Amino acid sequence: MAADKIPTLRKISESDQAVASLDQDVRGRKVAHRAGDELGKVGDLLIDEEESKVRFLLVEHGGFLGIGEKKTFIPVDAVTEITDDCVYVDPSREQVEGAPEYDPALVEEPDYYSLVYNHYRYPPFWGPGYMYPGYPPPRAR
Repeated sequence: MAADKIPTLRKISESDQAVASLDQDVRGRKVAHRAGDELGKVGDLLIDEEESKVRFLLVEHGGFLGIGEKKTFIPVDAVTEITDDCVYVDPSREQVEGAPEYDPALVEEPDYYSLVYNHYRYPPFWGPGYMYPGYPPPRAR
């Protein structure tokens, strides 16, 4: 992918694409720091339709019964493990809570993606030498 061409990303729920199999669909699963601290749940996946790759998890966290809930993105690069009920990630609770908040009006803005990658200190997927981490990572047994 050319570094100057950042594709438009879409929620998988609003696209014509689907996850290959139900056991690989992480939507609705808990999200936790790799040490076990629960951070929220996966509300949706943000995909690059051009390459058919998941780029971000849309994580819903905070609030009570949907009131005061915040939504932020976590790059798939941060996923360390996936189990039947949880997606484990590297970022801490503080990093996730301090991430740029999800705004539907901004998801088509390349600068927004840059803010998210900079926040988590991961190289952006459109940068030179980027290697897709694979999705999903091996499942824990």
